Amino acid sequence: MPTPQSSPPARRPIRELPDELISQIAAGEVVERPASVVRELVDNALDAGATQITVRLLSGGVRLISVEDDGCGIAQDELPIAFKRHATSKIASLHDLESVATMGFRGEALAAINSIADCALLSRVASEPHAWLLEGLTGELSVAARAGGTTVEVKELFFSTPARRKFLKTDATELAHCVEAVRRHALARPDVGFAIWAEGKLVEQWRIAPLPQRLRDVLGEDFIGQSVEVNHLVGTVRVTGYAGVPDAARSRADHQFSYVNGRYVRDKVLTHAARAAYADVLHGHKQPVFALYVQMDPTRVDVNVHPTKIEVRFRDSREIHQAVLHAVENALAAPRSTGGMVSTASNGVPTAANPSAPEQILAAGTPTPEQNTAFRHTPWSQSAIDLGANRVSDVSLLWSRSTENGLRGEVSGQAPGAPFGAGQAAAHSESPTSPQGASVQPFSTDTVWPLGRAVAQLHGVYILAENAQGLIVVDMHAAHERIVYERLKNQLESARVISQHLLIPATFAATPQEVATAEACTEALLELGLEVSPFSPKTLAVRAVPSTLIHGNAVELARSVLAELAQHDASRVLEQARNELLATMACHGAVRANRQLTLEEMNALLRQMEVTERSDQCNHGRPTWRQLTMRELDALFLRGR
Repeated sequence: MPTPQSSPPARRPIRELPDELISQIAAGEVVERPASVVRELVDNALDAGATQITVRLLSGGVRLISVEDDGCGIAQDELPIAFKRHATSKIASLHDLESVATMGFRGEALAAINSIADCALLSRVASEPHAWLLEGLTGELSVAARAGGTTVEVKELFFSTPARRKFLKTDATELAHCVEAVRRHALARPDVGFAIWAEGKLVEQWRIAPLPQRLRDVLGEDFIGQSVEVNHLVGTVRVTGYAGVPDAARSRADHQFSYVNGRYVRDKVLTHAARAAYADVLHGHKQPVFALYVQMDPTRVDVNVHPTKIEVRFRDSREIHQAVLHAVENALAAPRSTGGMVSTASNGVPTAANPSAPEQILAAGTPTPEQNTAFRHTPWSQSAIDLGANRVSDVSLLWSRSTENGLRGEVSGQAPGAPFGAGQAAAHSESPTSPQGASVQPFSTDTVWPLGRAVAQLHGVYILAENAQGLIVVDMHAAHERIVYERLKNQLESARVISQHLLIPATFAATPQEVATAEACTEALLELGLEVSPFSPKTLAVRAVPSTLIHGNAVELARSVLAELAQHDASRVLEQARNELLATMACHGAVRANRQLTLEEMNALLRQMEVTERSDQCNHGRPTWRQLTMRELDALFLRGR
């Protein structure tokens, strides 16, 4: 049944809005809750050159927000202008707007806040004998006493718009948001001290300290201990900070902080890049922890794209994505067992920081308990060889046959240079044993082996090793899986991506966004080995795919890549698909559980782990080794009590 048509509304004339209403509209965009006011006022304090900022709150910031700083202050003749709309000292021209280097720049915050609250501004510059107090409601200016700097008081937030107060949460919740706002500033400015008072009690205080100490104070003592330093420079973009190790991952993404030129931002490009760096080292749906700081030319980033200034837009998103991705990847690559003492050669193959470290690469085999007399009765000895003689990528040497004359780089049952696992079925029937009467070389404490020397194998699954700290437990399958996986990746990355043209192009109905992305990102698609071209105004054709993915679904592959390129201006879909294939190959090629290894084989695996990138986690993000210190072992047996 049709509804009756209502009469057309009466025509209203076009007219200018009152200044107060304009400010209240702006306040609806700028001030969401008390934390928004705290963020804006702290921004101004930092722009004023403050070294100490004190925030005082009542009722979660609803009754009172007071931000006190020791900055440069505001002169008497400038105070009445401070509460006017679009009045600021931060910018004066279009050039200043295009290269913003301050936290604030619009000149809207104080005017918007003053329109919905009772505000007062108390400030003193160094050249004046006393301070001046400006009442926001009346505009009255009077003499006051205070030291150099500025204090902004905001009382009864939303008193003029009481409907907005109904949307606020409890005082405890609003207080938590205010603390979080200050905490984000504290992580960006370790050279500034911060203090937060609530209901007359000190809630948080962060003193001036170097960045590592500031991160400990704000994020907890374990953050630095469970993270690696990030320091990467590419072109004019520098990425610094700390990235948490995979073991420190959390179920929530509440410890992810990204900064661009000192400004906290929530940017999908930065988040995607950081998350992609953890792709094959993070287990399950865990969220990494990190604090990353991007320094770049202010003219190459637009900070004026969001009312709350929490989002930015990069001129070249792909450049920033790759910089952050490689920064975090490089930081996570070095094995933690060596304390990060692993570098990457020009060919992408990791090398040991100490090339003279000993390594033993001996024969594979599955000896019977009767044959393995060396394991059960004879002391272990290992001769030192030059690690530089064998590349880490030569994983096939890990199980090469031992001869009386030395080492031979051949895997029994497979051709030289073939991927490991191709000849594993042809296991050796005999295991090397120590010759009768051979002199035993005891373990030297002068030799620094982070993962120690192997002493036993537990249930055919774990390797037990002794190092200077205590006991090392290694999951041999997971560790060898990572070694093989990294070797396969290095081999593939060293070669150019080869495309395989399809005999019959795969066509699909594309959305306007997919068509636009395919036309705009043609070069990026070709670099990925994917050729996608328009077939008709509403149809795309996939004409070539990477040769390694020739058996996959070309249409689904193209759609996934185009969707990621449209959103992040960079794609990891092809690399992830390729790595999944390599991970499967590595899993099947790695040593299996319940395979008995000799001590020489176990030690060879440990030495390879020490020089292989990302060897602390397997391809699926599971840890490959754990350290039990002597203190922990003594506690288990109540020693010293």
